[in-house]
Amino acid sequence: MAKKARILVAKPGLDGHDRGAKVVARALRDAGMEVIYTGIRQTPEQIAATVLQEDVDGVGLSILSGAHNFLFPKIRELLDAQGMSDVVLFGGGIIPGGDIAALKESGVSEIFTPGAPLDEIVAYVRKAVEEKWAREKA
Repeated sequence: MAKKARILVAKPGLDGHDRGAKVVARALRDAGMEVIYTGIRQTPEQIAATVLQEDVDGVGLSILSGAHNFLFPKIRELLDAQGMSDVVLFGGGIIPGGDIAALKESGVSEIFTPGAPLDEIVAYVRKAVEEKWAREKA
C-alpha cells in the first residue's frame, strides 16, 4: 500500500465491551494503517460525523449488543446521505449467520464473527481500500 489507509474503528450503540475492537484496531495499525478509534457508545450520527471529519477510507464497526440489524444499515444510510458511499463499511462481533446476508445487502461489505483471524481481517481491509482507491482513480 503506497499511501496509508485511514480506518475508523467504532462501537455503535450501548455496547460497552470494546476488547475486540481494540484488538482489531491494533492489528490494522500494526499492518501500517492509520487507525482512529472512537470509543464506546457512539450513535450512528456521531460515527458518520467522525467519518466525514477524519476523511477515512473505511469504517470497522464492532457490536455485541444484538442491535446490528438497525445500527449497521443506519450508519451506511448516513454515510451515503453525506456523499460517502465509497467508504468501505465492515463489521464484526456477535452476529448470527442468518443476519449476515441482509447486512451485506444493506451495504456492509463484510462481516467478521468471533474467532476470525486477524490476518484475514487485515487482508480484507487492505484489499477493499485498494479497490476503493482504484475506483477513485478511474
